[in-house]
Amino acid sequence: MPALRNTIESYGLISILLHWLVALTVFGLIALGLWMVELNYYSPWYKLAPFWHKSIGLSLAAVLVARLLWRLTNPQPKTLPSHRHWEVRLAHAAHALLYFMLFAILISGYLISTAKGQGISVFGWFELPALITGLPGQADRAGAVHYWLAMGVLALVALHILGALKHHFIDRDTTLIRMLRPGSTNTKESHNE
Repeated sequence: MPALRNTIESYGLISILLHWLVALTVFGLIALGLWMVELNYYSPWYKLAPFWHKSIGLSLAAVLVARLLWRLTNPQPKTLPSHRHWEVRLAHAAHALLYFMLFAILISGYLISTAKGQGISVFGWFELPALITGLPGQADRAGAVHYWLAMGVLALVALHILGALKHHFIDRDTTLIRMLRPGSTNTKESHNE
């Protein structure tokens, strides 16, 4: 059975699952968001799509907090010998920026949804109250921030994917394998198994 926790040599199953859960949810939310703003009032999805977008978005906020807490309480696998110093620094900066942008997207989404003083229903289970309302142009300004940060996240994720593919196909190291298979070590092993 794969290890649940990280070691200094490899990522554990929980870190890997949280990584991919966030990634798939972010892509899904961006796709849903771009689709739902094109819906007209007569579409059967006009009210349902935003309900799902908001509910999933707020669930993502909880997962992001859990992921950050998990990251802070687990060792991070050491970098590979093939990683250059600038690559490590760029990766750390990109991860920090990605977390910042995701939380900013969530906050701006909250501000859009609560601009008129209504709370946000989360899957119909409970309602998150509208604590900040009535700011000048709140929905429009927060909407612009929400959209452009989402586009920025897509660009940053594209850079992240390119970096992982570069490590896998050009450097031929285990950077990508470590995020796909729990317990993969930091050694430069062949990934043609």
